[in-house]
Amino acid sequence: MREELLAQARGCAELGSPMYAELLARAADDPGGAVAGVLDGRPEPASVLRMLGTVHRLVLEGRAPDLAAHYPTAGGTADPLAAWPAFRAVLAEHAAEIREGLGDPPQTNEVGRASPLVGGLLSVAAATGLPVRLLELGASAGLNLRADHFRFRHGSGAYGPESPVVLEDAWRGLPPVDAPLAIAERLGCDPSPLDPAAPDAQRLLLSYVWPDQAARVERLRAAFEVAARVPATVVRAGAADFLADLAPEPGVATVVWHSTMWAYLGEDEAARLRGHVERAGAAATPDAPVAHLSFEGRVPSRLDATQVVTLRLWPDGGETVLGQGPAHGLPLTWF
Repeated sequence: MREELLAQARGCAELGSPMYAELLARAADDPGGAVAGVLDGRPEPASVLRMLGTVHRLVLEGRAPDLAAHYPTAGGTADPLAAWPAFRAVLAEHAAEIREGLGDPPQTNEVGRASPLVGGLLSVAAATGLPVRLLELGASAGLNLRADHFRFRHGSGAYGPESPVVLEDAWRGLPPVDAPLAIAERLGCDPSPLDPAAPDAQRLLLSYVWPDQAARVERLRAAFEVAARVPATVVRAGAADFLADLAPEPGVATVVWHSTMWAYLGEDEAARLRGHVERAGAAATPDAPVAHLSFEGRVPSRLDATQVVTLRLWPDGGETVLGQGPAHGLPLTWF
């Protein structure tokens, strides 16, 4: 457990959260202590992220005032790097509730992942000349189903409309920004979908953002504004069940998209999902293409700090790696 916590501390440092890096490093040096009691022998990345998210939710709900003093998301002004004693006390006091939170599906509706998504959609639009029917797996609150309403800044200018959501330094190199991108349908699935207009859901989503990353917090809150005016639908379903009847539709490019979710799938569901997509791809035509667009680790079953944007487009069915970037999506380097 100590080695795994230290590895994840390094990952948090690499992804720009000194606060979580410090908390996990201190946890690693607390053998048999409060963190070990909560994780109960499950130090894998998903469980650690759920632990951090559950504690953050307690802070946002006003139930951990001493720890909240260190959390910028709760208005705290105390040093985030000095949060360990209060963090450890919350783990001890709320151990049963936090252990229960380890079984909840993660709600990392990361707005920065709109960067690989929109770049990939532009690649589909450039190849097909058709509007997009966007289907997102693990869509959470569906914030990125509205990604074409975000603004992407890059070294040579900006792409997208004026928007409350501005992704700074979104792209290194450019996807085909001259392609006409239109989204004809926005539909997603999630085992536990959230309503982006509901205060409880907004707080839950915020709890999975790392509290010392102000830009991510700002993007998330801005995405709630966009969601309030751009309709999208997220249904309660697992990924494989959602795609069970997947088929191409004439006049649109059907794009199945997911990011940082494959590692949460069981082997059976992953195999079923692949089968559904490949069957739909085999039925694709130039007027009814099918695409599988993803932003995942190079080994899809593992959570990685660096991920790649991969596109498979039918009727040809060839696969292309379009670019790579950190797990939160920014900046995305296009190949």
